[in-house]
Amino acid sequence: MYNRTRRLRKTEGIRRLVQETKLSIDDFVYPIFIEEGIGIATEIPSMPGINRFSLDKINKELDEIVQLNIPAVILFGIPANKDEDGSETWDENGIIQKAIRFIKEHYPTLYVITDVCFCEYTTHGHCGVIHDNDVDNDVTLINIAKQAVSHARAGADMVAPSGMIDGTIQIVREALDNNGFVNLPIMAYSVKYSSAFYGPFRDAADSAPSFGDRRTYQMNPSNRDEAIREANFDDQEGADILMVKPALSYLDIIRDLKNDFDRPIACYNVSGEYAMIKAASEKGWIDGDRVMMESLLSMKRAGASIIITYFAKEAAKLLFKKH
Repeated sequence: MYNRTRRLRKTEGIRRLVQETKLSIDDFVYPIFIEEGIGIATEIPSMPGINRFSLDKINKELDEIVQLNIPAVILFGIPANKDEDGSETWDENGIIQKAIRFIKEHYPTLYVITDVCFCEYTTHGHCGVIHDNDVDNDVTLINIAKQAVSHARAGADMVAPSGMIDGTIQIVREALDNNGFVNLPIMAYSVKYSSAFYGPFRDAADSAPSFGDRRTYQMNPSNRDEAIREANFDDQEGADILMVKPALSYLDIIRDLKNDFDRPIACYNVSGEYAMIKAASEKGWIDGDRVMMESLLSMKRAGASIIITYFAKEAAKLLFKKH
């Protein structure tokens, strides 16, 4: 006698009833690039549909995000001036600090997460202070703490340290607690691979390294066990959410973290993953909407409860239509 599993695929009604994984707008965080200046609303060539905005041009984008009921944004800044240490990252009048205050004043229901890193702000494009042609881990930690506290003082709802610098979560947690921000959560970029999928982001944020690469601090794509070790350290140091980046080529890592940790798991559906689908769709080689939704669904199915994605607005529109 056959096992007739097709009985539960026969009609749309039964397929809906037995569907195991469902995407929701509540899953999405939308990245925004905010540039110092006036009158800027510039599309990023390698990321169709994604723009860099100055604060005077960002209202329309934020209006749409709120109307679509996307719960959160993550902010990336492009400063007017850079230096060796990325000192604008802890300046109370820096571009991200101004953006946080603007959003919290005009869009108080929108949850604001800030990326805590240095690559957009340093003249060399690396994620910290350079000594002997490499990032100095412990000196950089001091600046990471200053940056995180500065974002908290500006009104950020959550900070997300992304540099893969050893000891980051402990130093940020201590700095936040010591400055009165004991209730401010940390989303750790716990498992961040040194990936070729970041190319378009580096165009978007002017953050490509001027020498070398980031393999001395970001992870080797070959390594799976190391991901668990990294996540363990962040978990022990006080991270509230653990993130995997990139997402689509690292679904096994998302599932590993989901199985091993009793914390929310986030993933970052990165710029290269976005650009590949957009490019193939523009060529007519794939159905862009269906591939977008299937790829996001795979991240949710793997175990991510939070998906940072440039597709958030488009996916939200399709989910609204569905309902």
